[in-house]
Amino acid sequence: MINKYRQHAIKRMFERGITEFDIDLALSNGRVIEDYPNDYPLPSCLWLGYIGSRPIHIVFSDNHSFGERIIITVYEPNPTQWSEGFTTRVTS
Repeated sequence: MINKYRQHAIKRMFERGITEFDIDLALSNGRVIEDYPNDYPLPSCLWLGYIGSRPIHIVFSDNHSFGERIIITVYEPNPTQWSEGFTTRVTS
């Protein structure tokens, strides 16, 4: 799949010092931690991957018809909002 980046993702990547290479690396070593099957226009998911020891969350949709992975947003999870391991949201 070819990665396509939404404007929002590009802006967040710039703000957070995350490169396309970093995204490729995080996508190669992580896993889906949440699914959003009802997202429109395509189902999406939340992925946890790592850039070295830095955890990264990536929200993306796969458009199999065009062979594209659409990167929606990217961020480093806040440890106060996520359980240890960054796989489960902390509920208050």
